[in-house]
Amino acid sequence: MSEQLDILIVSEEETITNQVLNSINREENSVTVIESKDVSREINRQTRDFVIFIQANTDYAVEQVQYVKSIHALTYVIFLATDSDISLLRNIMRAGAEEFFILPDELSLFISRFPTMQQNYKLRVHSDQESAVVFGRGRGQIYAFYSGKGGTGRTTIASTFAQTIKLESAAEVLLIDLNLQFGGVETIMSLETNRSLVDLKPVIHELNENHIRNVSQTESHSKLEILISPTDAEAQEIIDGDFISRLLRACRRSFDFCIVDLPSAIDENTVTAMEEADKLYYVLHADTPSLKVLKHFEELSERLGMDLKSSMEIILNQTSKEMELKEKDLKELVRYPITASIRKDYKKVQTFMNKGEPIRKAQKEKLIPFSKDIRKFAKSVLS
Repeated sequence: MSEQLDILIVSEEETITNQVLNSINREENSVTVIESKDVSREINRQTRDFVIFIQANTDYAVEQVQYVKSIHALTYVIFLATDSDISLLRNIMRAGAEEFFILPDELSLFISRFPTMQQNYKLRVHSDQESAVVFGRGRGQIYAFYSGKGGTGRTTIASTFAQTIKLESAAEVLLIDLNLQFGGVETIMSLETNRSLVDLKPVIHELNENHIRNVSQTESHSKLEILISPTDAEAQEIIDGDFISRLLRACRRSFDFCIVDLPSAIDENTVTAMEEADKLYYVLHADTPSLKVLKHFEELSERLGMDLKSSMEIILNQTSKEMELKEKDLKELVRYPITASIRKDYKKVQTFMNKGEPIRKAQKEKLIPFSKDIRKFAKSVLS
């Protein structure tokens, strides 16, 4: 690949196009501007390094992003949105776009970050390491863990999953505790700090990676970044859906994987996090009370207009031979795919809980059955 990058801009918005063109070094890059109707022809004619979509009044934005990635998976796709339609932006990221920015508020952020994106792209293309490609495409994935019933092991699973992803890959991983009233992750990870995600409130409108890392805590064993909950009931009044949305979007841009531990209570913050997530993992016990709560959650999500069909998957926790309901039985009772099954390992997990120690500490270590199942789940996500 030559040092000069081939950049394609897809736009019908002349004013925004000119602003973007002014931010690109035309001597170091070859830039072409087309309308959305010409995307297929141009992509088939020539391989592009960057494709920048400036949102137009069209229903084909997601399909066009998918088409670009299907022709050349390494093409770096950026989507500049003219409105903050959460559903559209989520679908754009699922289609394969590496970055999105909301105009006009984030135009300056795009302009400041574009040179770094170009440099990272060059390194990724020149690299012979397979992982560079994998994490380039998977960058910014948000995985939320939820259960409508307390005591299912949701926080333990979410924190161990985040720790495992970090230990088993070269990815940048952030764990976010949204249990605002009582927290919990700081105990599992043995962290002591006065800082929490609520400290980001004053800078939420210009939030960037530096702000996040100044507040997050680094777990000493894996170097996992963690945003601690304020463990303060009054935080419910300080933090709202807009804060959660801006926080998760900023985290998406700075980390390969953002793991979110959600509280059982359904409120504006929880719903916003679920809508921002690429995957929602519902932690379920194989018993009647848990199935009833799941049914109530499904009914509530439908009333709230939440579409979970494509994003929600089930994690079975504390499975054992003594269970009356087996996994094959549950597949007939729930309409969501069962993506992981975690064995009952109460005594060994409880030992770590009582000591206040993380369950995973190193890539090569003796794993308890719980950790083995989480590792299998994490590797399926990484692959």
